[in-house]
Amino acid sequence: MCGRYVMARAVGDLVAELEAEADAALELRQSWNVAPTTDVPIVLERLIDGAVHRQIHVAKWGLVPSWAKDPSVAVRSFNARSETVAEKPSFRAALKARRCAVPVEGYYEWKKSADGKTKQPYFVHSKDGSLTTFAGLYEWWKDPAQPEGSAEQWLLSCAIITKASPEPDGVEGSALAELAGLHDRLPVPMDAETMASWLDPQADDPKALLEMVLASADDVAAGWVLDPVAAAVGNVRNDSPELTAPVDDPLL
Repeated sequence: MCGRYVMARAVGDLVAELEAEADAALELRQSWNVAPTTDVPIVLERLIDGAVHRQIHVAKWGLVPSWAKDPSVAVRSFNARSETVAEKPSFRAALKARRCAVPVEGYYEWKKSADGKTKQPYFVHSKDGSLTTFAGLYEWWKDPAQPEGSAEQWLLSCAIITKASPEPDGVEGSALAELAGLHDRLPVPMDAETMASWLDPQADDPKALLEMVLASADDVAAGWVLDPVAAAVGNVRNDSPELTAPVDDPLL
């Protein structure tokens, strides 16, 4: 799964790295401990006057389908399992027409000790510090309690797609071997080419797109680094760059 991650880039950095547009008034909050139901940047593409525009928006992390009675469902829908995303009512419409990418600087995952009594957090990130983009979905939800035409009437929300963790590649100490032992789920990463296909608003075969994204995910993940970090990250009130600092691994 993916339940915590880091996103501290400025808007201008995201625009440059993702080759996207952003509203001049767009504001992002730096966070080294992003948790579900908070506001996060997403990348999507829209057709405007026949031309495709790649845009950065801010969305609630936890997808709220258009038919939901209230936005509280976001607590349970911040991840979408790749195995069921095409059939599950909460996600299937978004898979067809509202695909996005969720940019992160890395994410946190917890590994159980051999005796199962403790958990060690790890910060998983690219070797060179470049952005990782996870395959995601987005939805718009209309709040019936808000005045028609008001800025608060529409809620944009998103979810990150996850898959089964990769099979160990047999190379001791490799990222795939470490990921296989870290957790049984993995947020689905994309390279730039895959992301472009995933975001394409004119693509009309979502299942084929999902298969393509899943097929390349392990190749992207193979370039990650897993650093053990302090237990402070487990408390969402802690939010500073120090959370990503490597510590000695007590599980070794």
